Amino acid sequence: MTDQYAVIGNPIEHSKSPQIHAAFARQTGQDIRYERLLGDLEEFEADVDQFIAGGGRGLNVTVPFKERAFRYADTLSERAQDAGAVNTLVVMGSGIRGDNTDGVGLVRDLTCNQQFALGGARVLLLGAGGAVRGVLRPLLDERPRGLVIANRTAERALALAAAGGDRQAFAALLDRHYDRLFSLAFRFTGRRDAAEDLTQDICAALPAKLAGFRGEARFT
Repeated sequence: MTDQYAVIGNPIEHSKSPQIHAAFARQTGQDIRYERLLGDLEEFEADVDQFIAGGGRGLNVTVPFKERAFRYADTLSERAQDAGAVNTLVVMGSGIRGDNTDGVGLVRDLTCNQQFALGGARVLLLGAGGAVRGVLRPLLDERPRGLVIANRTAERALALAAAGGDRQAFAALLDRHYDRLFSLAFRFTGRRDAAEDLTQDICAALPAKLAGFRGEARFT
């Protein structure tokens, strides 16, 4: 019996996943059908439900649905929990299992296929969405000398840095961006004294939220 799989995203026509998985299936003797699935931006969960109801065994998930897939899954792997994003949904007897292979795949390709040593290197990540969430922890586990997150929205990059870094590193990052935080606070309050108090409260409170996170990040 042919197993049904797909990659879901929006847009999706550019994806090479069907060709890649067809090659994998030939190499391993698997009988599968793998297709592209254009997900509705408003009805992602319904699209997944329909695919599974039609006999689908699993889905790869790409932009912009990785964080919604994280919320959709019944159970999560440890690396999916770390990432807060899911790129793989697996239909199991106990429900839908969410996993994230972005990070382990990237690190394995760089270190094994490309023979590139990440330890001691400086790493630049562009963006702060689900894909970057998936690769952040595995990259930090390789102990780079520095890791920089660049994003159009600074606040989203700061939040992601908080999730990946240690308290001292994030406190230093906040200190370097104090003026920007103050400007944002002033826009909300309209008063310098209130903006100053709000900025100091942010800088005092956010590092304490990081106590439960593991690992170390050095920011440059």
